[in-house]
Amino acid sequence: MCKKRYINKLLLVLLLPAAVIFSYSVSKYPGLVEKLYSTGTYRFIGRPLSQITGIFPFSLAEVIIILLTIYILYRIFYLIYRLIKVPHGKGKILKTFIINTSASISITYFSFIVLWGLNYHRKPFSQIINMPVSPPNVNELEGLCLDLIERANKLRSLVNENTEGVMKLSYNSVQAFNEAYKGYDEASIIYPVIGGKYGRPKGVFLSRLMSYTGISGVYFPFTGEANVNTNIPNSILPAAICHEMAHQRGFAREDEANYIAYLTSTMNPDVQFQYSGTLFALVYSMNALAQQDLKAFSRLKSMYSDGVRRDLLYINKFWGRYEGPIDRVTSKINNTYLKSNLQGEGIYSYNRMVNLLVAEYRLKVSDKK
Repeated sequence: MCKKRYINKLLLVLLLPAAVIFSYSVSKYPGLVEKLYSTGTYRFIGRPLSQITGIFPFSLAEVIIILLTIYILYRIFYLIYRLIKVPHGKGKILKTFIINTSASISITYFSFIVLWGLNYHRKPFSQIINMPVSPPNVNELEGLCLDLIERANKLRSLVNENTEGVMKLSYNSVQAFNEAYKGYDEASIIYPVIGGKYGRPKGVFLSRLMSYTGISGVYFPFTGEANVNTNIPNSILPAAICHEMAHQRGFAREDEANYIAYLTSTMNPDVQFQYSGTLFALVYSMNALAQQDLKAFSRLKSMYSDGVRRDLLYINKFWGRYEGPIDRVTSKINNTYLKSNLQGEGIYSYNRMVNLLVAEYRLKVSDKK
């Protein structure tokens, strides 16, 4: 490696610490990030990028990940081959590999921050929509869960089911992707910040393989695509689609993407989306209640309709089939990723959705008084 090239590679390596320092620094100014980036620069990047990649009927992100995985494996095996075959200069070979790899990682992370990552530091969604949020007490959790159970039971009676008595969508996943926009169109009338025209969500071809990771979907900022695991149960597919669409619209925090998924699903004119979003919120809320009052949890759980109970049992069985080492490793990677983006609770940040649900519930209760 010539000296000039070597220096250029080292400069590229410095992009990583530069991006980390910049990201950490701007995290102190969420209002500024909101104004200049999330509702400014990001929209000029994210929207057209997703519309361009949306022209393709398949997930470009999936193709890129597969090709990149093959390339990385090739480079590793080629490195091992050279270290074994070349009698001299092993140190130089290894040094070049490390510098090239570090430069590639630095460029990737820097691009991630520019294309989407700064959204982790925008104003909280609750502040954007002026909804006060504070930790719930047990009574509030009970009230929320009861409300969700009543709604889920009612909606469950309006959807189709298969021969096993489990909820079944009346259309395929492609149609579900097209229907998801209706919920966002309705919600954006009240909350304009989640509006805008973006590329449609896409199903992952290797969805069955993706299920082993325990992941329902993933937003890929390098293509602006909301990718969804279409192998998951029909009862949670609509909510999963809306979750990835929330990320696509610049809401990076998992709790907020969860809440927006609930919001847009339940505001969708399609009752199947309404049920999926309600069931989605019910699972998180009941889990939160179980941690605080197990007796109340058991009492309310007995109020599930037979259909809701079958759907939840099927969801548990579904994920149980795919549990294993891949799922555990992916969970650890996701946890590290979230913490690296200053989401202190890691994968447990998904559960903070309940605080937003309770905040909405408080407003509903106060309006009735």
